[in-house]
Amino acid sequence: MLSRRHLILTGFAASALAACGKPAAKGNVLSVAATAVPHAEILKVITPDLAAKGITLDIKVFNDYVQPNLQVDQGLIDANYFQTLPYLDSFNKERGTKLVTVVGVHVEPFGGYSRKHKAIGDLPQGAVIAVPNDASNTGRALILLHKNGLITLKDPTNINATLKDIAGNPKGFVFKELESPSLPRVLPEVDLALINTNYALDAKLDPKKDALIIEGADSPYINYLVARADKKDDLRIKALAEALTSQKVKDFIAKTYNGAVIAAF
Repeated sequence: MLSRRHLILTGFAASALAACGKPAAKGNVLSVAATAVPHAEILKVITPDLAAKGITLDIKVFNDYVQPNLQVDQGLIDANYFQTLPYLDSFNKERGTKLVTVVGVHVEPFGGYSRKHKAIGDLPQGAVIAVPNDASNTGRALILLHKNGLITLKDPTNINATLKDIAGNPKGFVFKELESPSLPRVLPEVDLALINTNYALDAKLDPKKDALIIEGADSPYINYLVARADKKDDLRIKALAEALTSQKVKDFIAKTYNGAVIAAF
């Protein structure tokens, strides 16, 4: 049987360990939901760094934007890394979830792509344009079209703009709202598709070369590490946030994605 003095010392050591910011020995598997490119690729780069701190990173790859949030909210996964703040705000409002941002990591300039046309000016009268069907990305797509003179919005600063907010459409474009993951697949069937960069990269599209229109590096759509509010201060998640905003990650992003992904820290 352990002596009272031994128990006191053991408790003190555990408290000291926590105070040093080191995760407890138990429960050191940290699960993170991510889309395949670039999020999961970036997470793989820092897996050894977290392992050196005693944290096993379990990367769960998803090809949609809904399940990663639902599973974090339900406590099935510890955190996720795939989304912008406007998308998260919209999701929380619509689904009643209360997920929070932990740290901003990178920006993926959003672009418009075509298999049928080589320049944006080639879009014909009545061209079919595919846009994401979730509120934040629909608005993002419409703002990009507005900035490039293709349509006019009632309020070009409204990130939640919908098709009903189009005030001018001189070429009579026809819009199709589709699930974000499906947009690269419909490229042969439409004149232009507005595609999130993670899905564009996954489809082997090069945003810098293939996009006919694209956001600038000043895009406000930063991709965040996200968690439940009660897990935001978990030492393992803090360690992940630190690793995601390290010079190692900044160098990896610059070298690997050639401007298609830009570090935001």
